[in-house]
Amino acid sequence: MVRIRGELTIAAPIDAVFATVADSRNEPAFNPSMTSVELLTPEPVGHGTKFRAFMGRRNLEMLVEVTDFEPPHRIGSTVSSTLMDTSGAITFSSHREHTVMSWDWEVTPKGWLRLLGPGLGLVGKRAERRIWSAMRDMLEADHQPADRNRSTEDR
Repeated sequence: MVRIRGELTIAAPIDAVFATVADSRNEPAFNPSMTSVELLTPEPVGHGTKFRAFMGRRNLEMLVEVTDFEPPHRIGSTVSSTLMDTSGAITFSSHREHTVMSWDWEVTPKGWLRLLGPGLGLVGKRAERRIWSAMRDMLEADHQPADRNRSTEDR
């Protein structure tokens, strides 16, 4: 088992960050490795919601299940694929106009990936930071104050 943890501060409201993360169908917008996501259970998204996601050129299939749902502070999930099983949670807290998002995953590699051992943790940590940083950039662009959205000519 490998542990992957991290934290990121996002200049966007906690409700917007939580909603974006909670619905896995949003992930292809900020994760270029994720090719598609489909909802397998009825809306709304919440505890017990299931998604089918596809990653990479080989369209690796992953099944995602929301195991803990406490808006807007916590989302727990499990992810299963032929390569690994992942479980853990993402937590959210408000700090002024910002959201602090933290993740904590336990990854259990399968098959040949077990041979990577601790190296998988380093790769996973970098990948998670890259994915969530791209989401942060997307959300911050969407939630800029009105005067920051104006061009220099308008000021």
